[in-house]
Amino acid sequence: MALDGIFLRHIKKEIEQEALGARVNQIYQPNRDELVLILRTFAGQKSAGERACPPFENNHLNNTAVNGGMEKLPTKQKKLLLSSRANSPRVNFCVSTPENPAQPPMFCMLLRKRLGGGKLVGVRQLGCDRVLFLDFDCINELGNTEGLSIVCEIMGMYSNLIVINRDTGVIIDALKRVDLTVSSRRFVLPNIPYELPERQNKLNILEHSPGEIADAAQALPSETVLSKALMQVVEGISPIVARELEFRVAEGATNRVQGALRDKLLAVLGDFKAVAEGCGETPCIVYREDGRPMDFSFFPILQYGDFAQTKATDGFSATVDEFYEERDARERMRVKSHSLQKLLTNAVDRTARKINKQRAELAQCGNREQLRIYGDLLHANLYRIERGAAYADVENFYDENGGTVRIKLNPAVSPAANAQKYYKDYQKAKTAETVLAEQIEKGERELDYLESVLDALSRAESERDLSQIREELTEQGYLRRPKGKVQKQAKLAPKKYRSSDGFTILVGRNNRQNDTLTLKTAAKTDLWLHTKDIHGSHVIIRCDGQPVSETALLEAAQLAAYHSKARESSNVPVDYTLVKHVSKPAGAKPGMVIYVKNKTVYVDPKEHRGKAKGAGS
Repeated sequence: MALDGIFLRHIKKEIEQEALGARVNQIYQPNRDELVLILRTFAGQKSAGERACPPFENNHLNNTAVNGGMEKLPTKQKKLLLSSRANSPRVNFCVSTPENPAQPPMFCMLLRKRLGGGKLVGVRQLGCDRVLFLDFDCINELGNTEGLSIVCEIMGMYSNLIVINRDTGVIIDALKRVDLTVSSRRFVLPNIPYELPERQNKLNILEHSPGEIADAAQALPSETVLSKALMQVVEGISPIVARELEFRVAEGATNRVQGALRDKLLAVLGDFKAVAEGCGETPCIVYREDGRPMDFSFFPILQYGDFAQTKATDGFSATVDEFYEERDARERMRVKSHSLQKLLTNAVDRTARKINKQRAELAQCGNREQLRIYGDLLHANLYRIERGAAYADVENFYDENGGTVRIKLNPAVSPAANAQKYYKDYQKAKTAETVLAEQIEKGERELDYLESVLDALSRAESERDLSQIREELTEQGYLRRPKGKVQKQAKLAPKKYRSSDGFTILVGRNNRQNDTLTLKTAAKTDLWLHTKDIHGSHVIIRCDGQPVSETALLEAAQLAAYHSKARESSNVPVDYTLVKHVSKPAGAKPGMVIYVKNKTVYVDPKEHRGKAKGAGS
């Protein structure tokens, strides 16, 4: 995980600098895996003279008192998030918090009783392990001071938040209780001594020299990639950090480096040790090409080159908070849009199957002329056909060679009725061909529309985006209108960008907004863009009476390609024309338009980043 022991060390220092001596003002438990402590900080508090609690000895806490700073008037509040979620365990200051339940859980009530009003007097970490202790001085029911600690164990699916008595080392309670049904090696239950998680036999970068670490990596039994070797011997580093160290030495290097490469490894490890000790580097977040957050680190990441984008951030807590906010927001959107995704996918499959069946029926209608010919031949040979015959062999006067043809008959009816049956089947096939052609065309338009809504759903960024898509599907009859009075939501504005040379570019979020943007918002002399034969957003360049520059046209085309189904492609065709040449056919589905006098430009959607700036809400 990216929040490794060394990143946790940086956060520990940040908490010490910004919140040591602060009071616990409020405690929230937004969900079963997270706690939020609202800390009231004071002006002028000092931590230099404060004495931190010593680490454990023999897996028990010492009886230790810690002094806090001098209290002064409150200046601000800090939200400290403690999370034990399996996919995002962390400790960091946060800006926003999830909605709190109306009835707080029992663990939250316990903390409010025991920890409320307590003072944060120490933050401890054992080496570079992913275990952080937040030490508080609290007042119990008898008015006496007692030392409590919240132990934050950042260990993936085994992460936990444990409250212990700092004086006795006994567990008061834990967010996740661990009994015999969960583990047979380490219990986490109230009223038993707290034991540290089993530590791995790795070297601490703060206590060992680069040479010792290099020797330990070289002593591994088999030749392995350097990054994996460092993961095995260095405590508290994540895979991205290990790969970055390898990249800075030599990409693809092994643990058996010699000569100049070993000297470079020692230099890289020396610089890395300085970073771990000083906690002064600039953190960063790594983004994929599609804009999704991929990873983060406490120092610059260079290994991805042009295949990913790195964004420097301000503060280590801010880095963690921003990374998980963006990632979790995307996950929440995926969960919230699941029902719509399922509805649209089923509708697409059903419509596609219907079209395929109609096409098969239409192919059978292609033989209708043969039915008419059989009817004519039977009618011309009625006098020769005996009633009750199963078939009739007659001369085919439509055949240039004058051959005979065998026609299947229904023995239960007369020869004239058989002839009329073939005429009737001919007329039925002729009518079916016309109807089926119309139905197939209608189905193809519906399928095209459903796929356009699916594309808009894949690009939805907020609940308001989903609400507009639901409203559109309700209007089109794919969703039932909810009973009772529904509160109308404010309409979303289109996304707004500005080209590098100053032109305003507007991008529609969904089909209904595409219609509004193109047919109502845009002026007739503005420029309209859309991916050629590919579902996507309508894009408008505000001209304001000026000719559109090539730069603005290119950047708007890149935005049109990026906000389309072809965002992962390259060399995407984008059509453009004046808005006055775009029209909507009567009865067309939302977002469907026709246009003339267009030209086409080919662009790479990935190149839009860093050019047209700023998206509207």
